[in-house]
Amino acid sequence: MPTNEKQRTALYVSVGRELSHYDLLVDTAALVRRSAVTLPFNVQYVWPHPAAPYLYAACSNGAPGLSGDSHALVALRIDDSGALSTHGAPVALPSRPIHITLDGTGRHALIAYNHPSSLTVHRIEADGAIGAEVRQRAPLDTGIYAHQVKVAPSNKTVIVVARGNDAKGSSPEDPGALKVFAYDNGQLTPLASVAPGEGYGFGPRHIDFHPSKPWVYASLERQNTLQMYRADGASLEPCPAFTRDTLADTPGMKPRQRPGTIHVHPNGRFVYVANRASGTALSAGRPVFIGGENNIAVYALDPQSGEPTAIQHADTRGIVPRTFALDKTGRVLVAANSVPILVAEGASVKNVSPSLAVFRVGDDGKLDYVQKYDIDVGDETMFWMGIVS
Repeated sequence: MPTNEKQRTALYVSVGRELSHYDLLVDTAALVRRSAVTLPFNVQYVWPHPAAPYLYAACSNGAPGLSGDSHALVALRIDDSGALSTHGAPVALPSRPIHITLDGTGRHALIAYNHPSSLTVHRIEADGAIGAEVRQRAPLDTGIYAHQVKVAPSNKTVIVVARGNDAKGSSPEDPGALKVFAYDNGQLTPLASVAPGEGYGFGPRHIDFHPSKPWVYASLERQNTLQMYRADGASLEPCPAFTRDTLADTPGMKPRQRPGTIHVHPNGRFVYVANRASGTALSAGRPVFIGGENNIAVYALDPQSGEPTAIQHADTRGIVPRTFALDKTGRVLVAANSVPILVAEGASVKNVSPSLAVFRVGDDGKLDYVQKYDIDVGDETMFWMGIVS
């Protein structure tokens, strides 16, 4: 297979405790597996240093619906080939981490936890090692079920995405919110709680910032919608400027259908949202997929208003694209289909494996499917994937 070293970019994907390195060959839209490193616990989320060759992995022996009892933050050094090695000792964390990010200077790591909903900040030393926790001056209100923490491009604002929970049985709905904080050298100060309808019927999962405009895009997991918020100074306006469905066929929505990761294209002209479906029903005693949308919804953004308009729903050829990423040039998108499942095919049933689906990104923002790579996960879960240039 031809390669162009200048176009080689690293892709990392986790399966349980193992974090594997692939070369992403942007010119050919191909993946080549290179090496792997084993971490203390299952990988939950990973974030790269903005300027130095390090990754930071939040790990836990917990999982969705399982708190676990061992949790750590691990620093990893990236060598010139893209291979990973641990860098310093793991640092214990208080509970299962669900998301991690670094601030714009790379001096602090911010980690979100869903149970109990909370946030910690940890110093990153000059050599890339993990330093001490930054104790906050006052307790932080991170809402119910913190699912993501993101630092604005200005490095002066942090948003914690609190998903809330649907009503279940005798338990009423827990409201969601976008918790906005002023940010200064690791310290957070509350600015606003953005919760349309007091947070009821509002279940945000992830956000992303526009690279040059004061616009924030949010995927609402519990409502299968995309919303755009305008910045109001350091905070956000209290209500969305635009709300759009994420599904191509909203009336035909199946159980266990929800959106997930969201990314704005590096050029700021498009936004991408993952739709995930995993509902099953018993057929001949086996759980078989009942259908739904596993795709990347593509939206063109109005350059003046930021209004999103759906232009494509690109099938990921797999089930539950839990994470996806664009390379820094915005020419390739890779989606990680994370769930193995049985799918009816005529009168028979076939197994669909977890996979990495590779797409070219056109000048019009639309995705052109190239190929996919099946991943043998065994009894583990392919929980995270990202691209680092």
